[in-house]
Amino acid sequence: MTASPVRTRILDAASVLFYAEGIRAVSADRIIAEAGTSKVTFYRHFRTKEDLVVSYLQAQSARVHASAEQLSDDPCTGLLQLAEAMGAETCVPGFRGCPFINAAAEYPDAASPVRAAVAEHRQWLHDLVSGRLAAMGLDDPDALADQLLMLRDGAMVHGYVADPAAAAAALTAAGRSLVAARRD
Repeated sequence: MTASPVRTRILDAASVLFYAEGIRAVSADRIIAEAGTSKVTFYRHFRTKEDLVVSYLQAQSARVHASAEQLSDDPCTGLLQLAEAMGAETCVPGFRGCPFINAAAEYPDAASPVRAAVAEHRQWLHDLVSGRLAAMGLDDPDALADQLLMLRDGAMVHGYVADPAAAAAALTAAGRSLVAARRD
């Protein structure tokens, strides 16, 4: 099923505002104005702002999934490409951190549908990394995936609050070190 152009316009406006300014800082009225629609139309497509936030995160996740489909089938090469892409993301003008980390910080209630969307994406990412590590024949790929994702999370935060150019190289180098240690 294809989303209606109005729904897409609302989601696009919300995505830009949520990422640039923070989710809680942006009101539904502001999104409605930016999307050029009415409240009735907005609430016809999204029952609540939280529903919109979940849709925003699902759209971000779909974007990452599509990028992951372009990774090399070779597990090691694919992991390096993933790390390089994540590191390069921190260098993009307007980078404001990981949208999933940002959303989790703004929605601390673990029972929130927003946190469920964050958890679903993070589980997918963990499974992607762990699967590639397992294909490389490394022991305890789940624990190593946890470590690599912690590095990724740190690189995302570092890229936002410190030196984005350094984050890419540091993430790749640290990831290589962890994998090499498991190989030895």
